[in-house]
Amino acid sequence: MNWLIGPEFGQLFRTFEHTAFRLEARDSYYSPNETAALTQFVAGESVDMGWFQNWLSMIRTATAEGRRFTRVRVVSVPLTDYSRFGVFCSQYTTAAGEDIRYLARHDASEIPLDDYWLFDSRKLVKMHFDEHEHFLGGEIVEDPAEIVRYNYVRDALLHKAVRRDDFAAE
Repeated sequence: MNWLIGPEFGQLFRTFEHTAFRLEARDSYYSPNETAALTQFVAGESVDMGWFQNWLSMIRTATAEGRRFTRVRVVSVPLTDYSRFGVFCSQYTTAAGEDIRYLARHDASEIPLDDYWLFDSRKLVKMHFDEHEHFLGGEIVEDPAEIVRYNYVRDALLHKAVRRDDFAAE
């Protein structure tokens, strides 16, 4: 299977016209870029966010141009260390302009939960991971019925999920 990775995948974030939506349905992900920061966070140390600056800059640029980043994280309660780290990091992405929302897994039981990105409500990219949560690549889905289904999933999740700041306050 020919999956998008690296710069080819990254190009999607620079070329979408209006909206980029992400569903994160896993309790952890492995990224070599954030390993040190996650370790610092779990240890209760000051977290070096240098690894995150390119992503934040991209969000700021996109939102300044009127494009929107929206994300729903479906999380198990109690939160895993990784999910707690995600709530911590999301204060920065929210400040940069991303709309991040959270939904407890038990409140999403009737909704199919595949990780994906949806660009401009028409370009669907399913995310694939191995058994150790390493990202393998994004699969472009072109079936119109499947794209409509994932738009519905997005809408249902956004309806049920709570904004990051409200979730963090709980």
